Amino acid sequence: MNLSVGIVGLPNVGKSTLFNALLKKQQALAANYPFATIEPNVGIVAVPNERLAQLAEAVKSEEGMTNLPPLKPATVEFLDIAGLVKGASEGAGLGNKFLSHIREVSVIAHVVRAFEDADVIREGSVSPEEDYKTIQMELILADLQTVEKQRDSKAVKTDPVKKSAIAALFKSLNSGTAARDASLTDEERDSIRDLFLLSNKPELIVLNVDEGSLSKSEEIIQNYAEMLQVSKDKFVVISAKIEAELAALSDEEQKEYLKDIGLETSGLERLIRGAYETLGLMSFLTAGEKEVRAWTIKKRSTAPEAAGEIHTDFIKKFIKAEVVSFDDYIAIGGRKKARELGKARLEGKEYIVQDGDVIEFKIGA
Repeated sequence: MNLSVGIVGLPNVGKSTLFNALLKKQQALAANYPFATIEPNVGIVAVPNERLAQLAEAVKSEEGMTNLPPLKPATVEFLDIAGLVKGASEGAGLGNKFLSHIREVSVIAHVVRAFEDADVIREGSVSPEEDYKTIQMELILADLQTVEKQRDSKAVKTDPVKKSAIAALFKSLNSGTAARDASLTDEERDSIRDLFLLSNKPELIVLNVDEGSLSKSEEIIQNYAEMLQVSKDKFVVISAKIEAELAALSDEEQKEYLKDIGLETSGLERLIRGAYETLGLMSFLTAGEKEVRAWTIKKRSTAPEAAGEIHTDFIKKFIKAEVVSFDDYIAIGGRKKARELGKARLEGKEYIVQDGDVIEFKIGA
């Protein structure tokens, strides 16, 4: 499935620096002045997954291959959306254009400046708390305009569920509460999905800190969760500066660098992991001579739904799924040996795919 993350925030909080680091190349213009980014820069980034290399080694050994099969990781699309400013919902700073880009993404990564640097201009930035509230309010105000236009529409007047949802949203947004936090039933929430409300998007708060603060991430998250009244699991602490330095290193050099500064994973990995958790996503795997690949699906997906990620026709033509857990696949040394030892299971349409399942689908004609 397509996973897209929109990087948003006030100007000069580190969005484009982070974006450049994520892509490992300077595709976005990172400049120390507002509106360095006008069109959203888009980049596709591989999802780090160490299981793929291990699977590839198992396939190579089992099949007697000279080289490893190609690795095809899952991917995330990152959009570096230009800096919003106060009044964006009314068009300030090209705000309407920027806000429209947010409607297309799966999850918002809201970058908040949590570092001090006299050399970097604070364009519209006051404090982390006020900066966060400024962006939130602009999204809410934009949504309020959308909801107001819907109140008298025929589609709303003739649909009791949607009418109730719009009334509740109007009240909620007017009080400064995001659409995602409005008191709606599941049925009401389903009825307003076609409005693509900005403040209804799942959200991650990316705290951009200086290099010396990364070791205090837990403490920083606790402080900001209390300050912003947001759940701790919505936060990711990164240093865009360090991510930029990591981007210039090889994989092995990155591991050494992270070890030296007391980190297990890069900001990229933590951000992607946060997006997966926020959206309730996971990966299943396929392995063979042609390729070893990770596929992104929603948690609690059935086997036919997982097959549909490979090709939509596979949902209707699904017969069975031969499943080997990742741990068994590696420990035993491949699918053939797993079959011999009874570790390869044939599962039907009701099977709920587990994270890391290595699957071979049986598809009808």
